[in-house]
Amino acid sequence: MKKFLIQRWFLIALVAVLAIGTCFAKQLEPVTKLHFPGTAMPLRSVIVAVVLFLMAFPLEASAMWKAMRRPWPPLLAVVVNVGLLPLLAWGVSFGLNADLGGGLLVAAATPCTLASAAVWTRRAGGNDAVAILVTIITNLFCFIVTPLWLLVMTGESVDSPELSLANMSTKLGSLVVLPMFAAQLLRRYKPLGIWATREKLTLSVLAQCGLLSMVMFGAIRTGLGLSDPTQPNSSIFDLSMMLAAVCFVHTAMLCVGVYLAKAARFSREDQIAVAFAGSQKTLMVGLLMAISLQVSILPMVAYHVSQLFIDTLIADRFRANQPEAPIAA
Repeated sequence: MKKFLIQRWFLIALVAVLAIGTCFAKQLEPVTKLHFPGTAMPLRSVIVAVVLFLMAFPLEASAMWKAMRRPWPPLLAVVVNVGLLPLLAWGVSFGLNADLGGGLLVAAATPCTLASAAVWTRRAGGNDAVAILVTIITNLFCFIVTPLWLLVMTGESVDSPELSLANMSTKLGSLVVLPMFAAQLLRRYKPLGIWATREKLTLSVLAQCGLLSMVMFGAIRTGLGLSDPTQPNSSIFDLSMMLAAVCFVHTAMLCVGVYLAKAARFSREDQIAVAFAGSQKTLMVGLLMAISLQVSILPMVAYHVSQLFIDTLIADRFRANQPEAPIAA
């Protein structure tokens, strides 16, 4: 039981936070209006910056340079992640209601996850250096790519100042890109870099706690929307369709990544990296955008949770089918 709780604590906490935030939304609404002490900056924005810093601090730049020696696998994964995946999700979103469809578009436009792509790639026996490079590229350029995709896919249907290209680019640049740069600059000081690498697990747990707080903000907004009689509620059928949609988009892009990597004659290790890095999406940036654009956070959360379960099964399958190394004579 203890081992199960240690391995699954985040998923358990995620469900609990979603339930509490949704069910007690009215009581918790004041939390969403908190600002960082002494500033006009919303507390959630500070949390996003801190979490992105904590996630980027343990990343070793040496892995990125190693992968850049052979750039085609990471470039293919980037094309799948920020090119093909949003296109597929755009088509699928027409089968969902406006709120859930908008949430799916947000999930599709976000960059690759900062942690789990490399972890699952390594677990499956793939080249985690490729996954790390894809993570860095997609997150560093998300302040351009994410707003552009959302503008193209939503058009004028979302009448919000948050949708302006300048507004979202500035927000993502300051809350995502700058913390990542700051983390990597601090790593240049060798004692701090060694400490960050050694304390990777601790920093990851702290980042996930911050992530849960962002889920709480989104869950409160969802709960307020559900209790508002003027807002259309999503039925069980709508939610089931949404869950099927996110699972389909993720799994389809994972398979497309493997197929294209095989067609390009990449090594097995690089095929695995393209599959995971090309199909995974980061929860933090998705939550930030969904809350800002006032669309449902449920597709983003569902995408994140489903990719954890689906990719665990697929990674274990890859690992089980790993060719045995030839025995020396």
